[in-house]
Formats: sequence, C-alpha cells, structure tokens
Amino acid sequence: MTQMLREKIPENISTTMIGVSAMRQRARRHWLGLGLLALTSLAGLKTGYAQDAGVYRFSPVNQYGIELTASYWNPIIDYVSAKSGVKLQLKIGRTSADTTAYVLANEVEFVFSNHLFSPERDHLGWKVFGRRQTPPLHSQIVTLADSSVQKLEQLANLPVGFPGPEALVAYKFSYAQLLSRNIPVQVVFGGNMDGAFAQLASGKVKAVGANSQLTEGWSKRENKPVRVLWQSEPLHDLALMAAKKVPDKDLQAVTMAFIEMPKDPLGQKILASAAELVKLPAGTIFIASNGSEYSAYRSFYQTAPANLK
Repeated sequence: MTQMLREKIPENISTTMIGVSAMRQRARRHWLGLGLLALTSLAGLKTGYAQDAGVYRFSPVNQYGIELTASYWNPIIDYVSAKSGVKLQLKIGRTSADTTAYVLANEVEFVFSNHLFSPERDHLGWKVFGRRQTPPLHSQIVTLADSSVQKLEQLANLPVGFPGPEALVAYKFSYAQLLSRNIPVQVVFGGNMDGAFAQLASGKVKAVGANSQLTEGWSKRENKPVRVLWQSEPLHDLALMAAKKVPDKDLQAVTMAFIEMPKDPLGQKILASAAELVKLPAGTIFIASNGSEYSAYRSFYQTAPANLK
C-alpha cells in the first residue's frame, strides 16, 4: 500500500508551480491527503511522535535554481518528516526575495536562511535550532578566470550580478565592500546565485557577488574556473530556524531528525546524494546550534550602509 501511495502521490508541491488546472489541483490535494494519513500513521508507529499540528511549511532560501533547490531539499525534508512524525512541505518562491517574503508574512514555520539576523527581524522570534556543517564560507566578488578584470577597481561603472536584495552573504556583504571602496557598479539581480552566475557566463555582467560555497559548487557543475577578486572573513553556513509558534515537542522532534541523519544508513545516503547534487563537500551534515555562531551576521548590520540594512 505504501508503494502504491508513493507512486500516485505527487512530490511536495512548490508554490512556484503555476498553470495547473483546478481539477488537477483538487486531485493532488485528494491524493496528498490520503498519503499524509498513511505516512503519519507509519511515522507515529516508528518514532512515537504524533503529528497533531498539521503540515508545516519549510522555506530554504533559493541558493540555486528552483528545480535544483527542490531536488536538494525534498529528499531531506521527506526523511525528516518520516523520522520526526512532523510533516514538512517545501515552499519556495520564484526568487530568494520572494521566499523571504513568505517568511516575513508569517506563511512558513521552518526556514534555512541567514535573512533573519537584522535588528528589526530579531523581534519576530525565529529560533536557531541547527545549521549545516560545512567548511567556513566567505562573501566573494568573482569573475571568470579568463576575464580581463584583474582587480575590483576595474569594475567601476560596469554591471555586476548578485542573487537578489535579500542575499546577505552574496549581495549585502559584497556590495558593502564595493561601497566602502567607492567603486560604483550597475547592480543586476539574477533571482538566485545560479541566475547571477548565468549572467556572468553569458557576459551580461562582468563579475558577481557570491557565496564561496556556491561559487565552488557552480564552478564544478559547469566546469568554469573563476578568479576571486575579493573575499570576506570566514562565516558559518546558513541556519535552520523555527517560528516561535511551533510547539516545543514538534521542534524537538524535527531537530533530532535533522541532526541524527548521519547515524542512520538511509539518512547518510540522502545526505551524500544531496551533497553530490550541488557539489557540497562529502560528509556535509546538519548539527545542533543555539545561534551563537551567527554573531558576525548580526555585527554586519551595526556598520552596514543604510540601504543594506
């Protein structure tokens, strides 16, 4: 029966999926509802956690294109849902700014983000409960390895790409560096990091503000070497966070499911496949966090230009 449901139930429904007929929407809700009932019962038997809070929306920032973002996260949140007994469903927008807008509109309950550390967003009550453990990442400004641009000053008055206005590491950190050096550039937003890199590869922009982790992944996936013109001090990878309205028992169950993935052969396999998909380092896992590692993000806002706060 489980196999039958798995074949008929659609994958987690992204809010970016448009143009589906009303009849198909009703059919999907019907099968999803049946599947949730079956999977919830199985999860409750296996873990002892009862899902009594419905479906929680999980919104990771759009670090990659929509399809790649969904392909990375869906297997992970399906696993976490089954292990915790707390159903998570992916909710992403067309761009990283759109996804963050969902968060600020209180439309989601769990996020993977670094967009919530500004003073005005701290009061929203989002709680860090984990983070992805990777080598330190850096804000960067990069160009293609064969570019004639050799230093930042050569970017003056030229188009420079960024993922979007909400991208803390790739946009705010890197653009603040250009402003501090009095290097005016034409800001071009690509919607996500892959979009910005596509603009670089096509010649639409001469450099991009980037997250070093995503630079490395894109360079490996596309086989395009880059030249780093500047990079920041090391930073921690993005945070797993929960809204203050999530009950403690559900948050604890989700936290344990994330951080214990490496202890389970299936969890190990999912993490390894996800890392390979986006070219993260082998052995990338999720670990518990209380948020103290993100002081550098919070400190940024103390000295950042007003238009980047």
